[in-house]
This record gives sequence, structure tokens and C-alpha cells, in this order.
Amino acid sequence: MRSNSDSYSHNRRDSASYPKSFVAGRWGAIVAGGALAAFGLSRRSGGGLALAIAGGGIALAGAKARPYLEPFSAHSSILVNCSREEAFQRWSKFEDFPRFMHHVESVTNLGDGRYRWVAVGPADTPVQWDAQVETIRENELIEWHTLPNSQITVNGRVEFTKEPDERGTSIHVSIEFAPPAGPLGYSVASLFGKDPSFLIRQDLRRFKALLEAGEVPTTEGQPHGPRSAAIAALRFVNPDRPPRKEPRLSENLESQRGIA
Repeated sequence: MRSNSDSYSHNRRDSASYPKSFVAGRWGAIVAGGALAAFGLSRRSGGGLALAIAGGGIALAGAKARPYLEPFSAHSSILVNCSREEAFQRWSKFEDFPRFMHHVESVTNLGDGRYRWVAVGPADTPVQWDAQVETIRENELIEWHTLPNSQITVNGRVEFTKEPDERGTSIHVSIEFAPPAGPLGYSVASLFGKDPSFLIRQDLRRFKALLEAGEVPTTEGQPHGPRSAAIAALRFVNPDRPPRKEPRLSENLESQRGIA
């Protein structure tokens, strides 16, 4: 059994073998994030708190960064009220993916079954990759894989199954991700959060709405109450995790009256 000191030495050797560019980027994120957090705290205001939270998030990402990230996958399914042919034809229009895929900014047809994807991560960080559609079985299956020299690897498989008794079509999605090394990799990983399957499920729900209602529900442009600087910063660090809603003062008073 390896002792704690042996494990510590092993970790130190691994750290020493990290690429210099990665080490510089990692420490740059830690120092810059720490400085931003300290400056924010010194302001002693709502805006300063927002800066402090954002800076802490940057420093934490740098501290956790490793040069190599493990691949991960996401799987989800949904039942849509339409024919298998209609669902297949709609999904075949890759250029329409930004309409229901939350983080996808654009998909451009390069010809010969190749597409250029651009996604937007935290702090509007752009991530780009090229993919080749390698398998198409009419009304049954679409598969694609990422081409070499892309920033990340995103391979996908979508199956369309006709349900009995005219109940519609089941869509099964499997996505495999292989983030790159360094800060960009952690930006990609944070883009999908702790539960990438949940994000795929949300995208499928928007796709279902697009198929069945012809449009995707959105809250953009709708009025909302004032947001605190802390909530704004939390949305900046992790836009896919909505902050817990705090009860209003009137709600607290009503609750206290109920208890009394």
C-alpha cells in the first residue's frame, strides 16, 4: 500500500510534468481571480460583492484545473406528439439547432455532411468544433463525430422510435464529450454543469415545443423584478443553475402570522 508521503510525492511529480503553458494559465486564473475578489470586497457595495463572487469563481476554476479532463456522456429521451418522419426531418436541419439547444450559438453547413458548431460558455466564452455526419438511416438514426483539430470533441447519436397505438415518436439522444486541456476545458465542463443529461433533457423539451407548437417558449423581454448584484454574479458564474428564490418580506410576515 502506498503511504501518504508516497502519494504526495507522486502528485508533486505529476504537477511538475504539467505543460508550462497550462501552469502559467492556471496561476494566471488564480492570481487574477483572487485580485478581482479582493478588489470587489474592498468596495463594500452590491457591485463589489458581484465582482468578488465572479473573481472567486475564476480563482476556484484555476485551482481545480488539471491539464487532462475525463470524457463524459449525456443521455436523455422524450416522447413527441408527431410522426417519426416529421421528427427526423426536423432534427436533420442542423442549422436550426440554436433554436432549441440553449448553449449553441450557430451551426453552419460546410458541405459534404460537415458542420461547424459554435457554442457559448460562461462569460460568453466561444467554443468551436467541426463535425461530420457519418450515419443517416432515414427516419431512424443520425450519428455524427467531431473532426480532428477541433477545440473539443462532441460525438452524437439520435434515434427515432415509432410508439404503438399512434402515441407519437420517442427520441433518444446520446452525446459524448471530451473536453480539451486547460482553462478552455473547464469552461466547456462548466457549460454542461454537474448533470449534462439534465441540460440535454431541457434541449429536448424545447425541441418538443418547436415540433408541437411551432415555437419555443421564452422569458426574454418579459419584465422581472430587480435582481441583486449577488444573484447577477451567480448567474455569471453558472448561468444554468438558477439561484434559490428568497421569500419576500410580506411572505415572511404571512408565514409568521400562520404560525401564531
